[in-house]
Amino acid sequence: MAEQTTSSIVIEAEPAAVMEVIGDFPSYPEWAKGVSRAEVVVDGDDGWAEQVFFALDVAPIRDEYTLAYEWDGYDGVTWQLVEGKVLTHMDGAYLLADLGDGRTEVTYRLALDLSIPLIGMIKRKGEKMIIDAALKGLKQRVESS
Repeated sequence: MAEQTTSSIVIEAEPAAVMEVIGDFPSYPEWAKGVSRAEVVVDGDDGWAEQVFFALDVAPIRDEYTLAYEWDGYDGVTWQLVEGKVLTHMDGAYLLADLGDGRTEVTYRLALDLSIPLIGMIKRKGEKMIIDAALKGLKQRVESS
């Protein structure tokens, strides 16, 4: 398994409100840096998306890919790459912890591999940039709702 990069942020909202934003894929281009398109390909029986197509342009990654999701209520969601052009492996998660007082700690973990060779340090830096941008965008989106 590829090495993972992990980071966390505290959002001033209940876990359910955070997860609703995470699960609203068509809105990702409005807040998720580098995502130009996000379309649900397969809906799940539980109301959450099972597979989602993304178009992404965030250095060092420019790709179109599909992810498969597994939802754990309002506690978290994990995903794995179904197919991609540049991405050969991606798995990740948003893990939510209710801190009480209307606050939620969100931990984002990500591991990816590309079809183009990159030094591990550069790949980790790319993952860190993606994670930090996603957490900041998520926080801003949730807290402004």
